[in-house]
Amino acid sequence: MAIISSPLPPLRRRDQSITERVFEGLAMRPDRVALVDGPTGGTITAAALQDRIRRLAGGLRARGVGPGTVVAVFAPNMPDYVSVFHAVALAGGTLTTVNPTYTAHELAHQLQDSGATWLFTLSALRPLVDEAVSGRGVREIVNIDTGIDPLLGDPLMAQVAVDLDRHVLVLPYSSGTTGLPKGVRLSHRNLVANVDQILSGLEVHPGEMTVAFLPFFHIYGMNVLMNVFLGAGAGLVTMPRFDLAAFLGHVQTWKCRLVLIAPPVAVALAKHPLVDQYDLASLRVMMSGAAPLGGDVAAAVGARLHCQVMQGYGMTEMSPVSHVSPVPGARAGSVGILLPDTQARIVDPQTGADLGPGEEGELWIRGPQVMLGYHNAPEATAATLQDGWLHTGDLAVVDGDGHFFIRDRLKELIKVSGFQVAPAEVEAELLAHPEIADAAVLGLPDAETGERVVAFILPQAGKTPDSAAILAFLETRLARFKRPVEIRTVAAIPKSASGKILRRLLKVQAQSG
Repeated sequence: MAIISSPLPPLRRRDQSITERVFEGLAMRPDRVALVDGPTGGTITAAALQDRIRRLAGGLRARGVGPGTVVAVFAPNMPDYVSVFHAVALAGGTLTTVNPTYTAHELAHQLQDSGATWLFTLSALRPLVDEAVSGRGVREIVNIDTGIDPLLGDPLMAQVAVDLDRHVLVLPYSSGTTGLPKGVRLSHRNLVANVDQILSGLEVHPGEMTVAFLPFFHIYGMNVLMNVFLGAGAGLVTMPRFDLAAFLGHVQTWKCRLVLIAPPVAVALAKHPLVDQYDLASLRVMMSGAAPLGGDVAAAVGARLHCQVMQGYGMTEMSPVSHVSPVPGARAGSVGILLPDTQARIVDPQTGADLGPGEEGELWIRGPQVMLGYHNAPEATAATLQDGWLHTGDLAVVDGDGHFFIRDRLKELIKVSGFQVAPAEVEAELLAHPEIADAAVLGLPDAETGERVVAFILPQAGKTPDSAAILAFLETRLARFKRPVEIRTVAAIPKSASGKILRRLLKVQAQSG
């Protein structure tokens, strides 16, 4: 077995919850600004944030929230998202974080599957929420923008006792390597370990501010941005959605040194004329994640803004990071080196044999950041986690110095602006249309979003489905980023003898004509 180990020294094991780890950072300088609401400019100090978390945790605990309670958060980035997240964690509950652009149909599925009984949202989203929770197990709905203060109680001064290794702290949803979105069971230990692992490879200065537009519902925004920066004693300017002018203004105002981005933002920073209207001289490092970043784009951003552009690699199932590019020392096209306490293998997907430097195979990862498994999906867990090794579904190469390069994807997954789209989910919704007999969905390259969703449909006999009508049908069932931007009618969907869609054959056909 050819195991590749991290070149970085091991880290000490922390017996802390994720909130206790974040409180360490908040305690570094209690009077500093920890959170800024980007749209309004309102601020909250580290001491005030810690007090608000403790008081909300106390109020929730008094109302029965604790171990065994699943709390859904359906909201965009805002300062009180942090309060809710860590109050539930401190009270011993479990959080399932939901994309606020979801339809009622998608929200209802996640609420049902996760078993959520509490839901935090915004007043503006209540009509959609009320539709989604009808007939389900949600008993309490709280509007973050109007309903937090009445919940505040006596401060909860200690973490409610949970098994840090086995208690499910968060249930973000991921498609994994195949199939429909599944809840990823992550523990306090997973998140705390990954915070420290990331900080060993990504320098975050106490007191500095960064712009937080990466959504907190996504593991990248949740742990790499929210928990890492607060845990390091740094601060966040929250943005409910990405807006280029607002982002540039925040970088200029707060003199941000380090920002975390996704590839579509890198494209804008490389090309948009608006960038030249702002003073971005403070920028030194940009870390890109969530999807592969092309070397040409990275070089263009670095040259334009005179900063280091680096990449990392990870997935929700790894809390999420296993690799970070060293600064300095990043290599073009590389996702970096293994973080501390992390091991990897490059395995031939056909034979299961371990491969050496320069040979392409599936990347397997083992480390304290690897998930407990999938929620209510034992077969998917068994297929993805074997003997402690996470099978990532990505094809990679490692060079002789331990730098990794992602080459291709084995897993059935589409990445649109860094967000996962499960082909099986979109296909299931297409098949619910009465005029469609069969369907297949692919991700094809797109210069701005990385990939675009393209659907291939086989009509029912005697039917000629209209693309506009199909898209209108999907509007109430799928979030915008999941919907096909193109629908092609075909005479057959190629499949194997087992009925599995032959996506690579279909992709070759699509790209050739």
